[in-house]
Amino acid sequence: MALNKIRELDSDSVGITLPKDDMRVEGLIDENGELKGDHHVHIRHVDDGEWTLELMDDIMR
Repeated sequence: MALNKIRELDSDSVGITLPKDDMRVEGLIDENGELKGDHHVHIRHVDDGEWTLELMDDIMR
């Protein structure tokens, strides 16, 4: 099991790094390791210490 550190981004948010290999499998990273396009993820708090991430195909603007 890989562990990822939670880090402070600014006074209002924190971030968790997602492995590029996982993002490549999802088709979000190109062959050069660069992010392809803009993407949005919906994060849900499920239970104590548990969240889900869902890649959103379409977002409301």
